[in-house]
Amino acid sequence: MSVKHSLLVLLGDGDRYGYELRAEFEQRTGGVWPLNVGQVYSTLERLERDGLVLRAAAGDERQVRYALTEAGRAEVGAWWATPVPVANVGRDDVALKIALAVTSPGVDAGAVIHEQRRAVMTSLQELNRTKRASTDAAWDLVADALIFRAEAEIRWLDHTEQRLSLTRSKAGLPAAAPRRSVAASEAEAAR
Repeated sequence: MSVKHSLLVLLGDGDRYGYELRAEFEQRTGGVWPLNVGQVYSTLERLERDGLVLRAAAGDERQVRYALTEAGRAEVGAWWATPVPVANVGRDDVALKIALAVTSPGVDAGAVIHEQRRAVMTSLQELNRTKRASTDAAWDLVADALIFRAEAEIRWLDHTEQRLSLTRSKAGLPAAAPRRSVAASEAEAAR
């Protein structure tokens, strides 16, 4: 997510202090991405440097209000019109980890997949519980996106596990051993 563009969008609604931007960002995004106020101010400094915001008049010299410039409005318009790029598969941490597990001697790729699936299922259950109790429309939209991504990851993990099983079968190798947790495998290896 672009913090830069998010702050520009919020400034499009009117001049604000950094703390106000932080609070508004968290409120409008369902609080799923808490912003550090230092990140807000460092981003505002870059936006000011780039001519997208300017310091507005403030009643208190210690507090600085920021306002959107015309260049900032144009930047927001371009951002709304530009789709978010789909992440490159090679940059997916889970895919990289499992690819390395499959190609590393002595690593039980099935156990790695199993532990990842377990973690994703736990996260998915928590997201569903939280969403059912929610009355916040912004959070519900974000939760839906997180739920769909978790479900897609589980489908991919199932597919990968089946593919590995098929590959072992075609190579005449025995079926993978029953799944054990990575921690149990590591404990046994340490003995």
